[in-house]
Amino acid sequence: MNRFVPILAVALVVACSDARAPLVASDVTINKPMPGMQMAAGYLTLTNNSPEPITITDVTSPQYGAVEMHETMIEDGISRMIELSEVTIEPSSSVAFEPGGKHLMLMRQKGEPDLVTLELHADETVVLTISVAPGD
Repeated sequence: MNRFVPILAVALVVACSDARAPLVASDVTINKPMPGMQMAAGYLTLTNNSPEPITITDVTSPQYGAVEMHETMIEDGISRMIELSEVTIEPSSSVAFEPGGKHLMLMRQKGEPDLVTLELHADETVVLTISVAPGD
C-alpha cells in the first residue's frame, strides 16, 4: 500500500509552459508526506531544448532541508535506491523522474508548505525554478 498521498501539482513557472526555454519541466508532482513523516518524493519530466547537454548537479528547496536525486535499481530481485550526483539531459531529449526509476527525494520538511519550490542547478547556476502547489 502506498504510504504517501499524491498531491496533484501545478507548475507555476513560465519556463514550464514555454517550449522555447532551454530547460522545460512538465508533469510535476510532489507526493505529500504521511502525517508525522518529513520526506516526500518528487516526479517530473525535464526536456532540453538547447543544442548542448544540460547536467543537473543539485536540486534545492527552501521548504526541505535536503533534496536528492535518486534512482531505483533492482539487483538480485531486491529493489534499492541509489543517490545520483548528476543527471544529464542530452540536446533535444527528455529525462523522466518517475516512480520505479529516477526520482527526487525531498527530506526534512520545514512546516506544512502550501507551495514547494524546486531549484535545479547546473554546477553553481540555477537553471530552472519550479513552484508546485497542491491541486484539488
